[in-house]
Amino acid sequence: MPTVYLVVPCYNEEEVLPETVRQLTEKLASMEKRGLADEKSRMLLVDDGSRDATWSLIQKFSQENPRVCGLKLAHNRGHQNALLAGLMTARQYADCAVSLDADLQDDVDVIDQFVQKFQEGCDVVYGVRNKRETDTFFKRTTAQGFYRFLKLLGVEVVYNHADYRLMSRRALDALSEYRETNLFLRGIVPLIGYRSDYVYYDRKERFAGESKYPLKKMLSFALDGVTSFSVKPLKFISSLGILVSLGSVLGLLYALISHFTGHTVEGWTAIVCSIWLLGGIQLLCVGVVGTYVGKIYSEVKARPRYRIEQETGRLEPRTGQPGEKGL
Repeated sequence: MPTVYLVVPCYNEEEVLPETVRQLTEKLASMEKRGLADEKSRMLLVDDGSRDATWSLIQKFSQENPRVCGLKLAHNRGHQNALLAGLMTARQYADCAVSLDADLQDDVDVIDQFVQKFQEGCDVVYGVRNKRETDTFFKRTTAQGFYRFLKLLGVEVVYNHADYRLMSRRALDALSEYRETNLFLRGIVPLIGYRSDYVYYDRKERFAGESKYPLKKMLSFALDGVTSFSVKPLKFISSLGILVSLGSVLGLLYALISHFTGHTVEGWTAIVCSIWLLGGIQLLCVGVVGTYVGKIYSEVKARPRYRIEQETGRLEPRTGQPGEKGL
């Protein structure tokens, strides 16, 4: 039987955490009875610098429940870094790791199917939503538009897949070789290239608490996804520059012809409009280039993506595999 770790990033999840631990404990016990997970399987709760009682609850549950382990990051590093911290820790102990959110919107019952496909030889199993009826119209429309936009830019992503997935130890080892500071795991994991499959499920309503991804964070996350995996926006700027230059040449020829034929009309409307148009295009282009330059600045500094402050629960590295305190 494989050792399965359930990796759960947590940020201010004190309202939902007791129910999350209860359901995942029952799931691990059920999987053990069915021969899908051994007794060393655990849930690994990663506290991403929460400001509420999340870490206190994790410590309490780890003392009462041998299946619960926890990591506390030294600072809030965001969902993707917290998830990476959990996965990189889990690869020291597990045969495979399943990542899921703490809000219980991901259907925990399909974890059995994940592991079954792992046993059949898959290194990566993606959880894909059948539908998004629990999302608001705005979130559903923008999310689906985002996936299509990434596809248009040539980014390899799985449509309607978030971060609910299983990864084998081999896949986790491969993931550890990707050193980006600006993380977008939904784009990185498909690049690994090992055998993969899909499990389809219906997403539920959030059990308790509120979403940790407001519009501002969603836009920032989308921007990371685009700029981390595609240079097409930069190519678009080049094409736009060529088109504007050609248009300017045609405008110059028209102005010269009008001048020599005596059809010039004095006026400032066309001049003002053209100045505003070109000025706006230039600022937009500079902004896009600046975004890429900013990401380069973050990458070349090569700062640690996270740092683990505390651990709780029964975490014992495999022989010859020291624990990683920061990546």
